[in-house]
Amino acid sequence: MRIVVASDKCSGCESCISSCPYTAIVMKEGKAFINEYCQLCKACLGVCPEGAIKEVLEEGESPALRESRIEDYAGVWIFAEQREGKVASVAFELLGAGRRLADERRSELSAILLGSSEAEARELIMWGADRVYLSLDPIYEHFNDEPYAEMLSLLIKEHRPEIVLAGATAIGRSFFPRVAAKLWTGLTADCTSLEIDKETGNLLQVRPAFGGNIMATILCPHNRPQMATVRPRVMKRGRYDEGKKGDVIHIDAQGLSSCTRVLQTVREASEIAVNLQEADIIVSGGRGLGDAKGFKLLEELAEVLGGAVGASRAAVDEGWVPYSHQVGQTGKTVCPKIYIACGISGAVQHMVGMQSSDIIVAINKNPDAPIFNVATYGIVGDVYEIVPMLIKKIKEAKS
Repeated sequence: MRIVVASDKCSGCESCISSCPYTAIVMKEGKAFINEYCQLCKACLGVCPEGAIKEVLEEGESPALRESRIEDYAGVWIFAEQREGKVASVAFELLGAGRRLADERRSELSAILLGSSEAEARELIMWGADRVYLSLDPIYEHFNDEPYAEMLSLLIKEHRPEIVLAGATAIGRSFFPRVAAKLWTGLTADCTSLEIDKETGNLLQVRPAFGGNIMATILCPHNRPQMATVRPRVMKRGRYDEGKKGDVIHIDAQGLSSCTRVLQTVREASEIAVNLQEADIIVSGGRGLGDAKGFKLLEELAEVLGGAVGASRAAVDEGWVPYSHQVGQTGKTVCPKIYIACGISGAVQHMVGMQSSDIIVAINKNPDAPIFNVATYGIVGDVYEIVPMLIKKIKEAKS
C-alpha cells in the first residue's frame, strides 16, 4: 500500500502540507506530491478538500488482505523452530510469553511446527499451546527460507492471528522478514519485552536502540498481524502440564516448491564448544581482569561449578577471549541460573544480555559500578583475591 495525490484533482491549496509530521508532502509545479519520506501514518487522508489524497495497492498486494479489518484478527501464534527434528529451546520461551499475551487478549495460543514429529508437537501443547499446526513434509526437514516463508504466510492469511512471534535466531532473522513483507505488515526485531496496551489492545514491542542506550517501544496500530522476533533466553518458560490437552492439526506442503535445495548443514566448531545460551552457570570476565591470564582463573572456577565462560565486549575487543564467549547487545543473550560477573563494570550493552539471569553475583573493585544495580549478591574486592577463595571453598564442599 502507498499514499498518492491524484494530480487531476489537486487544486494546489497546500492544506495537506501541515498535516504531515514527516514533511513527506511537497509542492511540484503547483501540485502536491508524496515523496520517499512518507511513513504511511495516514494523517493526510481526509485533509484534502478535493479528495485528491488516497491509498492505493502496490503491485502484487492482495486486495482481500487489505480489505480485512483489524477486528478480524484474533489469537497469538509462535513459530517453533526445530533443528534435526528437535524443537529449539527458544520455542518454549516463546510459548511462555505467548501464553501470557493470549490470556490477556482472552484468545488461543497456537504453535507452527514445520518438520520434527508428532511427539514434539505434543510437547509444545504441554508447554502451553492450545493448538499446533504440524507439517511432516520432507521439504521442511532442513531449514530453507522459501518454503518456510511461503507456508507460514499462507497459514496466516487463512487463519488471521493477531500476534505472531519467532525467535531472534539465525533462522528467525532469516525468513521472518520475508513473511512480514508478504503480508504487508510491520516487524519489530530483537525484542526483549512484550506487553499488551490496556487501552488499545496493541502489542507493545520493546527493544534496545542506539547501541542499547535507550529502550524503544514500537507499535503496529494499523496492520495485522503484529509480528516480532524475540531474543533467546530473555523470556521465561511457561508452566509444564503433562495433562494439558490440545489439537495437532496436520498440514501439507500444498505443492510448494523451492528454487534452492539444502545439501548439507555443518555446525560451527565454536557453536559445539561454547554453548552459553544453554549453560546453567556462567562465569564472565571483563576489562577489570587486566589481561588474558585472568580468564585462566575464570575457566578454573567455571570448571569446578560445571559452567561455561563468558566475557564482556571489552574483553573480546582486547583479544583476551574469542567472540563466541561474548555476552551482551552484540553477543549472546543468556539466562542462566547463576551468572558471575568478574571485573565487569556493567555497561548497559552488557546488562541487556544477562540481566534476566536468576541469580547474578558481581565481583568488582569499584563499589559504584553499575553492575551492582542488577546484582543479587555483590562483592566489592579484587577478583584475583575473591575467585581463588571461591574455588577453594567449592572444592572443599565437593570433597
